[in-house]
Amino acid sequence: MQPNIILLTDSYKLSHYKQYPAGTSQIYSYFESRGGEFEGVTFFGLQYLLKEYLEGQVVTQEKIDRADKIYAAHFGNPTLFNKAGWEYILHTHNGHLPVRIKAVAEGTVIPTHNVMLTIENTDPNCFWLTNFLETLLLQLWYPCTVATISREVKTLITKYLNETGDPSTVDFKLHDFGFRGVSSVQSAGIGGAAHLINFMGTDTVAALTFIQEYYTPDGMFGFSIPAAEHSTITSWGRDNETDAYLNMLQQYPEGLVAVVSDSYDIYNACEHIWGEVLKDEILQRNGTLVVRPDSGEPKDVVLKCTQILGEKIGFTVNEKGYKVLNPKIRIIQGDGVNYESIGEILEHLKNHGWSADNVAFGMGGALLQKVHRDTQKFAFKCSCATVNGEDRDVYKDPATDHGKKSKRGRLKLVKENEKYITKALNEDGEDILQTVFENGEILREIDFQGVKDNSL
Repeated sequence: MQPNIILLTDSYKLSHYKQYPAGTSQIYSYFESRGGEFEGVTFFGLQYLLKEYLEGQVVTQEKIDRADKIYAAHFGNPTLFNKAGWEYILHTHNGHLPVRIKAVAEGTVIPTHNVMLTIENTDPNCFWLTNFLETLLLQLWYPCTVATISREVKTLITKYLNETGDPSTVDFKLHDFGFRGVSSVQSAGIGGAAHLINFMGTDTVAALTFIQEYYTPDGMFGFSIPAAEHSTITSWGRDNETDAYLNMLQQYPEGLVAVVSDSYDIYNACEHIWGEVLKDEILQRNGTLVVRPDSGEPKDVVLKCTQILGEKIGFTVNEKGYKVLNPKIRIIQGDGVNYESIGEILEHLKNHGWSADNVAFGMGGALLQKVHRDTQKFAFKCSCATVNGEDRDVYKDPATDHGKKSKRGRLKLVKENEKYITKALNEDGEDILQTVFENGEILREIDFQGVKDNSL
């Protein structure tokens, strides 16, 4: 059953319908990034919110009665809840939400400080509904932020691949390890899907089902390989570490296979076990072994493992003058991985003559969990109110923080000279914000390939 939209808001919004000026008939609000760590933001996740929470008949008498009971107990006051307003939506609009949402196409990368979404009520009696929905719609910050971080990492890795290796391999250079580190299965699905806008590697299965449910029913946009964890290696016992590794090669005789190799001594594993005892098995295998360090200072460990494997198993020098390991072996770093450490690892390898081709990354908490709304300073603000038939600009400009100054009036997003610019609705320029939702109906959908294409 669809969640109760009347309960998906902040408590204080229940009292706001009495707080607007007399004669108010429309509230118009917008969503933007007011800055943050990166200069551009990937817009993603709206279609999920629309399908999950806003589409169709979302208001019923049963939901109204339940909300009435909960809010009466919550506030200790049975009169605060706008029961009449919700029953008006039920009886006049058959429980469909009388709002219009315009937005930029999902996947589009928009510079910060620009409008990406607007919302307004379409029934003058429901002016209070626009900002009632802020709590839910502002949760767009999460998929937008994850998609943005993933895109910035892709840009960073591509830079080093252009300088030292093969940029065509970038799609599998950042693997999503984040499922276990997020706050919920829902977060794993939303954030994991956001990552797959940019890359194709993931272990977050919830992302695959999320995409199929809300974007592309039969699509597959994330891929993985067989891989060991510490329990499957250490269960053999320390004296049988070599047997554990050999078992991985024998069980998966073709394709890519990843083996965590730091359960005891990563350097001994690289030099003696992989580099000597199992060298022939690696070279004769029809595929690539991916060695995974999982502890220590990332940039130092990756470099030393690369150097050892290069000495023991071999390397070539590419046309750009950088060393590339034998194609039978690679490294994936999955510990302590974030935007900063990826840059440090790749720079360290480059400075020692090694190509970025040699390493991939697994990113968990830093990709899906160590983010918050202020990472990109997302905000949802009212910018226009129609009172007694006339529009009035609505804005704030705190003397103590002008960075929180909000936009005024009705807005549009235009593209001029390949740059996105926010303008007043009555100014010149074609608005690229398109109506995606109106009066309970999704008017424009996008599949996940379309999202990926828009991000390029």
